[in-house]
Order: sequence, then C-alpha cells, then structure tokens
Amino acid sequence: MWWKYLIGLAMAGVIVAVFTLPPPQKEVGDASRIFFFHVPAAITGFIAFIVAAVYGAVYLKTRQLAADRKSVASAEIGLTFSIIALLSGAIFARVTWGAFWNWDPRQTTLLAVLLMYAAYFALRQAVPAASTRARLSAVYILLAGFVAPFLFFVLPRMYSSLHPQDSLISAGGRFTMTLPVGLTFTAALITYGLLYLWLFKLADRATRIKEELDAKGETAS
Repeated sequence: MWWKYLIGLAMAGVIVAVFTLPPPQKEVGDASRIFFFHVPAAITGFIAFIVAAVYGAVYLKTRQLAADRKSVASAEIGLTFSIIALLSGAIFARVTWGAFWNWDPRQTTLLAVLLMYAAYFALRQAVPAASTRARLSAVYILLAGFVAPFLFFVLPRMYSSLHPQDSLISAGGRFTMTLPVGLTFTAALITYGLLYLWLFKLADRATRIKEELDAKGETAS
C-alpha cells in the first residue's frame, strides 16, 4: 500500500499548485481556484457512477455477488465525490453569484443525480434478500448509468447557465486553458482518479470482510 502515501503527496502537491501556479481568474479572482477541486470531483463522481453501472451489468450476466459488491462500492464513492462537487459549487456560487443556490441548470441536474443515486441506496436498504437486492440494484444502477450522462452533459447545455461556457473547451472545440491552468487541472484530475481507485479498493475490501463475518455468524448460529 505504498502508493497511498504517493496519493497523499500528490494531493498535497495539487493543493500547493492550485494556490501558487495558476493566476486568479480576472472576473472572480481567487474564488476561481475552487475550479480545481469542483470540476475534478464532478468528473470523478461521474466516472465512478459509470463503473458502478458496468459492474451492475456484469452482475446481471454472471450473478456473482462480487460484482454487486464492487458496483455498490463505486456508487458510494461516486455519491461522495458528487456531494463534494455540489458543495464546492455552492461555495463558488455564493462568492460569484451572491447565493449558495441559484437553480442554475448545472446545479439542479447535479442535485438530481445525487437524489437518483441516493434512491439507489434506499432501494438496497428496503430489500432484505441478498440475491433479490443485488438483482434489483443492478437493474437500477444500469438504468441510472444511461440517465447520468444526459443529466451531466446534455440537459444543462439545453438552457442558459451562469456557468462559464468555455472554461474547459471553447465552442470551436479548442482547449481554452492556459498552460499553468491546464497542468494544474490535469494533475488534480489524475490525483482524484488515484484517490478514487484507492477508496474503491478499501470499500470493496471492507464490504467483503463484512460479508465473510456475517456468513460466519449465520453458520455459528
């Protein structure tokens, strides 16, 4: 597990870089640095949800509980990163737009994503039988995996938004970030990805150990 220390160092390096390498954005000043935490968190959360959907599909094909366990682990982490994205976005909104919540299309669709995956965990809590819970959860997470890209990328762009429309890519398909901004953003995105992988492994292992202990308890009784 030596690489967990590498992730810690990378995260520390990203934090230092965020506050020293890119200059503040002209319109909003130092509040623009939230971008380097907000956007990677949102992207990582989205990727985690897609991974959860993939493992859900694997479970429906193989009926292996290990796939269900991995799907849940990825969905949990995706929900956590999405909450981070929502909260950091609210802070940015307060600084730049005057209120934590503005019913901006991207804020609203992200909240819809959170509620959709929160309902996934509510579903799991409501079904006691392991096989039935895994099957229903796999169907739900797979359908959510098809809806999530629409909520993340398509629907917010169908309406006018307070968000800058060219913060990453211009309408012509060109990257708009300067070199310092691009390097810092890329480093943050990679670091978030490594953090996801570590948390995914920990969550999967913890759930597996819990299942083994539960199985031993049932056998003993």
